[in-house]
Amino acid sequence: MPLLIVLIGVIILIFMIVKLKMNTFVGLVITSFIVGLLLGLPLTKIPQTIESGIGGQLGHLAIIFGFGSMLGKLVSDAGGGYRIATTLINKFGRRWIQLAVILASFIIGLALFFEVGLVVVLPIIFIIARELDMPLMYLGIPMAATLNVTHAFLPPHPAPTAITDILGANLGHVLLLGILAAIPTIIIAGPVYNWVLQKVYPRVYRKNIDISVLGEYKEFKLEETPKFGISVLTAMMPVILIAVATICSFIFPKNNPVNEFIQFIGAPDLAMLLSLIFAIFTMGLRRNKKMEEISTSLADSIKQISVMLLIIGGGGAFKQVLVDGGISKYISGLFAQTNISPILAAWLITALLRMSLGSSTVAAMTAAGLVVPMAHQFGGNSVMATLMVLSIGAGSVFCGHVNDAGFWMIKEYFGLSLKETLLSWTTLTSVLALAGLGAVYAISLFV
Repeated sequence: MPLLIVLIGVIILIFMIVKLKMNTFVGLVITSFIVGLLLGLPLTKIPQTIESGIGGQLGHLAIIFGFGSMLGKLVSDAGGGYRIATTLINKFGRRWIQLAVILASFIIGLALFFEVGLVVVLPIIFIIARELDMPLMYLGIPMAATLNVTHAFLPPHPAPTAITDILGANLGHVLLLGILAAIPTIIIAGPVYNWVLQKVYPRVYRKNIDISVLGEYKEFKLEETPKFGISVLTAMMPVILIAVATICSFIFPKNNPVNEFIQFIGAPDLAMLLSLIFAIFTMGLRRNKKMEEISTSLADSIKQISVMLLIIGGGGAFKQVLVDGGISKYISGLFAQTNISPILAAWLITALLRMSLGSSTVAAMTAAGLVVPMAHQFGGNSVMATLMVLSIGAGSVFCGHVNDAGFWMIKEYFGLSLKETLLSWTTLTSVLALAGLGAVYAISLFV
């Protein structure tokens, strides 16, 4: 019966989002009320559960997510993303062009969300492909794969940051192991998959390059953009601070004054704040921008993520209903009676939700709520919790198809037919998810 209630809730959510085209946040809250009633939660407790779910989820995440979005906006508006991509592509040359695209997309993807990163990098990819007389998809596949991996695996992106909090993992551990998992995943889903697709379905590589599909986009003159070094440093500052703090926690004694200071500045909230202040100077004031103009950019960045914040809050509400209603413990008990790995269980649940719902963030949040007791069985901040965060991230990008916004963006930008998009993009996201799962399993053998 508990599983049937979850199934009914998911079906209702899918129906409202896919068929009724209802706002995802509203759909999640309505579903939370319905599932709470079906699970027998007291009527007076359901609103409190939903409120605590939303508040608990956004309380910690809003700071990281908000500051991360502001930092990315400053880097993008100043032309930092353009400088990073253009410099790397020019340095690596034609022979290693895919590697240049991957590195550029990875650095930009750390600071920008998937859709925003796509908009920033695509104009450069279009121009380079036209100048080198290369198929657009040859550069587009590694770019899209890399942006997807950073979005799924690495904080401060919303889903991995939120899941880390739900499962009680350490954000620094998720970041370091996430980078390790990202490397083989990107190689397999980027250049390797690209080579196979060219052999199996070469038709998608014969499309003409039509830059007009991008509509209006901001063009930069290279000499007017920030220098390459400062652009990379600004984009990667949060990663550097959190990673250094995590590494030092293993090297120095816990009560060492130097270590305490490093842990202080490397705490995710403060690391994001310090990174934002650094970006305001390097991408704003140093570029002779007035503070008023910088503040406008910061405000615009919050407008861009407001809907995503609400969706994450709605996911937190649904998660809390599942936890308070006993569903999480029930599912955890079911898997405890089998030999299936928690890593695989987390991936399977997320992949099924992703195929049904379309939104990788909603799928990841819902799955995290279902498997949270499994992670807690291994103790807080454990390696297993970290690996489960990454396996959920891998499952959240599985089989992107017609109910996924990214699917339609790829279709339109690359001028593909529906069949071509299904054969290229849907297959790519499936390969990416499976490669990510394999990478997480490989890491589990050594940690």
